[in-house]
Amino acid sequence: MEIANQSIVAEFVLLGLSDQPMLEKTFFVLILSMYLVILLGNGVLILVTILDSHLHTPMYFFLGNLSFLDICYTTSSIPLVLDGFLTPRKIISFSGCAVQMFLSFAMGATECVLLGMMAFDRYVAICNPLRYPVVMSKAAYMPMAISSWVAGGANSLVQISLAVQLPFCGDNVINHFTCEILAVLKLACADISINVISMGVANVIFLGVPVLFIFVSYVFILTTILRIPSAEGRKKAFSTCSAHLTVVIIFYGTILFMYAKPKSKDPLGADKQDLSDKLMSLFYGVLTPMLNPIIYSLRNKDVKVAVKILVSNKCFTGP
Repeated sequence: MEIANQSIVAEFVLLGLSDQPMLEKTFFVLILSMYLVILLGNGVLILVTILDSHLHTPMYFFLGNLSFLDICYTTSSIPLVLDGFLTPRKIISFSGCAVQMFLSFAMGATECVLLGMMAFDRYVAICNPLRYPVVMSKAAYMPMAISSWVAGGANSLVQISLAVQLPFCGDNVINHFTCEILAVLKLACADISINVISMGVANVIFLGVPVLFIFVSYVFILTTILRIPSAEGRKKAFSTCSAHLTVVIIFYGTILFMYAKPKSKDPLGADKQDLSDKLMSLFYGVLTPMLNPIIYSLRNKDVKVAVKILVSNKCFTGP
C-alpha cells in the first residue's frame, strides 16, 4: 500500500476523549481490564483446542481460529486506544494509520465469513450427521478456514488501497479513538463516492451474505431439532450449536444496533451522539471478543471439561 503523491497530510491526530479528560483514566483501566480478559480467555481456548485430542474436530478448529482472530482484532487497535488515553496529543503517522485500518478491517471481514463457516459446520453435524465425517473432513475444513482469512484480507486490501490514494490536504483530526475508516474518509478533500460504493458492495458480501447463510442454516437446524422425538435428544442437539448462535446474535445484533439507530439533527445532540458512537464502537471492539470465550466455556461441556483439565494439570505440575 503506497500513499498517493498528492497526499499532503503526513500524520493524523486522534481526538479520542481529549474533550473529556476526566473519563480517560477511568476508561484506560476499564479497557485494559477487558483486553487482558480477552487475551487470557481466548488464549486458554486456543490452548485447549490444541492440547486436548478430544477437541481435534472441525467445530473446535473453527473455534480456535475465532479465538486467534479476536486476539488479532483487538491487538490491532486496543494498544493504540490505551496509549491515547495516557497521551495528551494522540498522533499516528499516515502509514501507521493505513496499517491499523487494514488489520482491523481484515479481521472484521474474516470474522463475518468464519461465523458463516461455523454455521455450515453445525448444519452438517445436525442435519446430516452420517455424512459429517466425509463432508467436514480435514481436506474440507482447512481450506474453509484459510479462505475466510484470505477473503477478509483481500477485501481489506481493496478498501484501504482506495482510501490511501485519496488526497488529505486539510483537517487531520480524526474524531475517533483509532483510524476508523469512515472517520478517515470524512477528512479526504476529494470525491469519495467510489469508496462508498466499494464499501457498500463489501458490506453486502461480508455482512449480508453470511447473515442470510447463517439464517437459512439455522432454519434447517431448528427444523431438524424439532423433529427429534425425545426432549433429551432435542436438548443435546441444540446444545451443540447454542454457543455459536449466541455469538452470532451478539456480533450481528451489536452491528445492527450501532448503524440502524437514527442520527440527531440538533448540533448539541450531534456532539453527544458523536461521543456515544465512539464509545459504542470502542466497546463493540472489545465486548464481543471478551464474551466469545466466556460463552463457549459456559455453554459447551467439552470446552468446560478441557479447561478444568488444563487448569488442574497446571496447578499440580506447577510452573
